[in-house]
Amino acid sequence: MDDCSALIRKQKEYFETGATRPLDFRLTALRKLGDAIRAREGDLLEALRQDLNKSAFEAYASEIGIVLKEIRFVAKRLRAWMRPRKVKTPLTHVGSRGAIYSEPYGVALIVAPWNFPFQLAVAPLVGAIAAGNCAVIKPSELTPRTSAALAALIRDVFDEAYVAVVPGDAETSRSLLAEPVDYIFFTGGTAVGQLVMEAASKRLTPVTLELGGKSPCLVHEDANLRLAAKRIAWGKFMNAGQTCIAPDYLYVHESVLQPFLGHLKRAIAELYGEQPLANRAYTRIVSDKHFRRLQAFLGSGTVATGGKTDAEALRIEPTVLTGISPDDPVMADEIFGPILPVLAYRELDPVLAAIRGRPKPLALYLFSESKAVQSQVLAKVSFGGGCVNDTVYHFTSPYLPFGGVGGSGMGAYHGRSSFDLFSHRKSVLKQTTKFDLPFRYPNAKHALKRIKRFLK
Repeated sequence: MDDCSALIRKQKEYFETGATRPLDFRLTALRKLGDAIRAREGDLLEALRQDLNKSAFEAYASEIGIVLKEIRFVAKRLRAWMRPRKVKTPLTHVGSRGAIYSEPYGVALIVAPWNFPFQLAVAPLVGAIAAGNCAVIKPSELTPRTSAALAALIRDVFDEAYVAVVPGDAETSRSLLAEPVDYIFFTGGTAVGQLVMEAASKRLTPVTLELGGKSPCLVHEDANLRLAAKRIAWGKFMNAGQTCIAPDYLYVHESVLQPFLGHLKRAIAELYGEQPLANRAYTRIVSDKHFRRLQAFLGSGTVATGGKTDAEALRIEPTVLTGISPDDPVMADEIFGPILPVLAYRELDPVLAAIRGRPKPLALYLFSESKAVQSQVLAKVSFGGGCVNDTVYHFTSPYLPFGGVGGSGMGAYHGRSSFDLFSHRKSVLKQTTKFDLPFRYPNAKHALKRIKRFLK
C-alpha cells in the first residue's frame, strides 16, 4: 500500500534527525502518553466494553492500569538504563576500556492482537519509545472500537512521523510487514507468527514473537486446594479465557480430584455468579467464528460445571470438562476460551513427559507445597514463564521478562527487558594511545610464544 510506504519513509526520515534519542524527549513522550491515557480513560473503557463486554474493573486492571504502571516504572529508571554500561577488559586488552551502548533500531512495527487490544498494543510501545524508536502500531480489526480509540489517542498526542496507528485487516498487516521497518514486534497465534517471521527473514529484520500454545497447570496432592481453585478460576476465566497465558488444561492428582472440583465450582460461582450468562460484566467471545470453534469443544469429555452458551450474545459459561483423553479435540490446540479440560494423574513423571511431548508452552503453573516437587517440575519442563501456587500473575511484574520459548515465541519484554528488547546493544572498545603492546603484531620478536602465553 502506498500509504504504508509513505508513512514508513516519513518515520525513517524523522528518526534520522536524531530527535527521538535524547532522554528528555523520551521522558516527555512517556509523560504525554500517560496523561492522554488517563484523560481518555472513560473512552477506552467504553470501547473495551463494546468490543468484548469487559467490565470496568477487568478493563482497567488488565489493560489500562497495567500500562500506566509500566510507563511509571520505565520513566523512573530510564536515565540509568540509557547510560553506557562499562564492562571489564581482559589482560590482553590492558590500557583499553569497554562499554555497551544501547541505541534505538529505528522504526518499530507493533502488530497487536484482539484479546487485550489496548494493553498489548501500548505496552510494547512504551518499550519502543523508551529505547528511542519511532513506532507504527497495527491494531486488530476484530476490536474496531478499541482500535479507533487508540488511533484517536495516539493521533492527538504524537505526530505520525513519530508514532502512528494504522487500522486495517490482514492485508494491511501484510503491507506493513513488506516495508523496510527496523524491528517487528508481533503478538498473536503461532500460525500467523510463522508468516511474520518469514516476512522478517526477507530483510533480516529482528523480530519478537509473543505467541501462545497450550499452557499446562498442575495441582499436586499436597496443594492448598481451595486457594488453588480460586487462583486457577481467576487466571483461566478472566477475559472469558481469551488470554494467551491462561491455564489451557489442568492435571490434578487423582487423590484430590473430587474435592478440588468442588472447590473449583464454588470459586467460579463466587467470581461470576450462579448464572454467569446473566452476569452483565462477563466478557463475551470476540466473534461468531471463535464462538463456534469453542462450542465444538464442549463435546469432549463430561461437563462437570458450566457448559451453557448464548450464541446471540457470544457468551460461553466458565466450563470445566472431566473424563478427558489426551486425544480429545479440546486437547489438540490452544483453547483460548472459557473451557478448562481436567485430567487426573497418579505419578508426576509421566505428566511431565506428556507436557514435554507437546510444543513448549508460553506458561506453566504448579500448585504444590513441596519444594522437591517444585524443583522437579521447574527443572524438567521448558516454558516461557509461569507461577508456583498462582496463575498469570508473573505477567504483571515489571521485574520479570515476559516471553515464550520455541513454539510459544521468542524475545521477552516488560520493564528493563522492554528497553533492552527495542535497543541494539552496541559494543565499543576505547583503546589507549599512550603505549602499544607489541605482541599483537606478527613481526614482534617471539610473537607466537608471547601470544600463546597471553591467550592461555
